[in-house]
Amino acid sequence: MKLRITNEAKQQLEKIQDPERPLIRLFYDTEGCGCGVNGLPTIRLEKEERDTDRTVENDDYSVIIDQQQAIFFKKEMKLDFIKGTFRLSSPDGILNPIIPIKDVKEGATV
Repeated sequence: MKLRITNEAKQQLEKIQDPERPLIRLFYDTEGCGCGVNGLPTIRLEKEERDTDRTVENDDYSVIIDQQQAIFFKKEMKLDFIKGTFRLSSPDGILNPIIPIKDVKEGATV
């Protein structure tokens, strides 16, 4: 699995970086969606890796994903920053068009 981060997204990530949460987690958010298969692929800043995590290929950041959530993501993805929000997409289309900065910084991954 690979995540390419655009220059616009890199600039925004630099602004919100937190030394206490240095990792980027690809996360399938099911909160408020009814059940575990209904959700949205998103990103969160994360404090540390877990035993069930695997590394996502990226040239700029340490990116991780829980191996059980990997099924909800594509092999190749792009993280962009457009009109004040992050956007996660793949060659097949948009996975999540609106990922608010606040959610990336403060959203839980548990």
